[in-house]
Amino acid sequence: MTPPTVRTWSRRGNTPVVTVRGRSQRRISIAALTCYKHGERSRLISRPIIHRDHKDGGRRSFAWTDYRDLLVAAHNQLGRPLVLVWDNLNVHRDARMRAFIDAHDWITVHFLPPYAPQLNPVEGIWSLLRRRCQANTAFTDPVHLMRNLRQGLREVQYRPDLIDGCLAATGLTLRAPDLRTH
Repeated sequence: MTPPTVRTWSRRGNTPVVTVRGRSQRRISIAALTCYKHGERSRLISRPIIHRDHKDGGRRSFAWTDYRDLLVAAHNQLGRPLVLVWDNLNVHRDARMRAFIDAHDWITVHFLPPYAPQLNPVEGIWSLLRRRCQANTAFTDPVHLMRNLRQGLREVQYRPDLIDGCLAATGLTLRAPDLRTH
């Protein structure tokens, strides 16, 4: 709920102050996939969740089932197999997630090296959201924040050049498929 400050201003000699309400105890999580295929428009597929009542033992992050549902939705939306390049989040390495992936031949997973967020294009998406839809905004409640995040995600979804830029920032490139027969 605390906004990232991009720019502030005030009269000369006065320190700018951004007033923010007290911190909310609710958490918001977003899982996203940046989808690339050589010769096609890049895509962003995401799922945000507002976690409620985490004080009462409720979950404060995505469960493996949430990631599973995101993968199924991406497969249905794209209509083709998925090749995932994942970071080493504990849920990505969960035994139940591994069993789900092993049971479906339309998913292939490669893991990034540990502690390598600079190789993950989705990190660029989070940076874009912080600088665009969250910057200099004191959100009144989690619903207000979620509304802005959804709008920001929609804007990025319709800008494949931004999604391509997130891949370019990692230094990774797409390789055209080798069509030669062996």
